[in-house]
Amino acid sequence: MCEDSAVTPAFRSGFCCFVGRPNAGKSTLTNALVGTKIVITSEKPQTTRRAVRGIVTRSDAQLVIVDTPGVHRPRTLLGERLNDVVRATLADVDVIGFCVPADQQVGPGDRFIAAELAELPKPVVAIVTKADAASRDQLAAQLTAVSGLGEFAEIMPVSATTGEQVGLLTDLLVARLPEGPLLYPDDVTTDEDVEVRIAELIREAALDGVRDELPHSIAVTVDEIQPRAVYATLHLERPSQKGIVIGARGTRLKQIGIRARREIEQLVGHRVHLDLHVAVEADWQRDPKKLDRLGF
Repeated sequence: MCEDSAVTPAFRSGFCCFVGRPNAGKSTLTNALVGTKIVITSEKPQTTRRAVRGIVTRSDAQLVIVDTPGVHRPRTLLGERLNDVVRATLADVDVIGFCVPADQQVGPGDRFIAAELAELPKPVVAIVTKADAASRDQLAAQLTAVSGLGEFAEIMPVSATTGEQVGLLTDLLVARLPEGPLLYPDDVTTDEDVEVRIAELIREAALDGVRDELPHSIAVTVDEIQPRAVYATLHLERPSQKGIVIGARGTRLKQIGIRARREIEQLVGHRVHLDLHVAVEADWQRDPKKLDRLGF
């Protein structure tokens, strides 16, 4: 009598949301799992302003990672809408990755998020990010502190920068997905359209080196895309910010253009001319009509 051949494991597919306070390393981790840059990153908090999907396709599974804005105490209508994006995303995923940075003490924001996650009937994997930025003793203490935040399916440290345990994290998340079909073509890494990605690359370049509250005041819209040219506008909240972004004799705006153009050319696969304009949209973070017009 012949033994049955090994049964091929069922294909799994589904969604995982990365959630955490601002600057917890969610976007860098998303890029590391996907294996390519699909989300902009910055040292400035609240860089992510929308739910961005990154797609990891393997022979046994397709994991769709949803990177979300940092959960924070909102001071503007924009902040309220960003928190709403996170809560709406949490309702539609199969597993949640709760990100807490290894190099920062657990604080009220982490406890607030953990309490909200405890109310959801979904598995939560606690991820201690930026493990390379902490000593062994600091990392051990942080793992203990995170374990005190609630009951988690797993608690694990990772480093998106060095790649440490990124593959293991993918395995743990995939194991908690339901059986299902391929959700996206296997050669797709994100479903963000090109116009949105270009606008984000320009904003990423504009965030580099700015200070104080200016990062929160910058929004970018793409006005026109031609085969070899992109026309875009940087929107600010106050006239005084315009001089900071443009710089003496336009030097800073030129540097923004150089950096952004390099990234855009890598995205589209050919050389482009980038034309940037700077405009003032007074207090756009607090104006519902302006937020709608700017895509928030």
